[in-house]
Amino acid sequence: MKTELQILLVTKGHPFEREPFFKIFDEMDGVDWTHVEQPTAQALFNREEANRFDAFVMYDMPGIRFAPGGPPKFLEPPERYRRQFLELLEAGHGFVFLHHAIAGWPAWDGYADIVGGRFLYLPASLKGRERQDSGYHHGVTHNVSVVAEHPVTDGIPPSFAITDELYLFEVFVDEVEPLLVSDYEFVAENFYSAAKAVREGKMFDNEGWSHPPGQKLIGWSKTHGNSRIVYLQCGDDPVAYANPHYQRLVRNAINWVSDR
Repeated sequence: MKTELQILLVTKGHPFEREPFFKIFDEMDGVDWTHVEQPTAQALFNREEANRFDAFVMYDMPGIRFAPGGPPKFLEPPERYRRQFLELLEAGHGFVFLHHAIAGWPAWDGYADIVGGRFLYLPASLKGRERQDSGYHHGVTHNVSVVAEHPVTDGIPPSFAITDELYLFEVFVDEVEPLLVSDYEFVAENFYSAAKAVREGKMFDNEGWSHPPGQKLIGWSKTHGNSRIVYLQCGDDPVAYANPHYQRLVRNAINWVSDR
């Protein structure tokens, strides 16, 4: 009789500090985890293989090929992988998306619909409207507030502090259930342009860059097809990984999406 939740932890596409990140899952009671990097992980996105796991935890950023001295190339997902991913969603398989995973598969419009938003490395059309490239800011100490009673927020205090990277990005607010908001001001002057970083090599630069004010929403739940989905913007580096409230949110999210 299975006593532990089995999760597939998917990474690659964005750098991270492996040991402190994996420590979150090593110390997570009642969870047994298997780590697979992209693109190898794509072989497990089919009904037979995925049934071995209660949930997939996505800390990857596929579909982007960065190149020095020029803009990144955005790649379409393999058709078979796309089809099998959608089949898993119809079958009710749960997914937790963490931090930079919201930037994955920029050439696949439907991927943003699955996650509930998108981080844009370059200006792009999204849901029929032209959008500016997204913004980022590392090492921000801010307060997170819980805005909904939900299994994902169970045991989380009404407000807690965390130091982490924040995004000024696109959120499909009408398609998600808000769980967490930040007290940070999501305005252009508080962020740096992602396009300047990847296209011009100008890190931490927002000169001449404009972006409309963004959402304070940094955590949500939703359903897609028959599947439960959670996105948590937190989780950039070891400082954030070590925050006990972040660890509890990840554990709660795994529990909720695993319950089919």
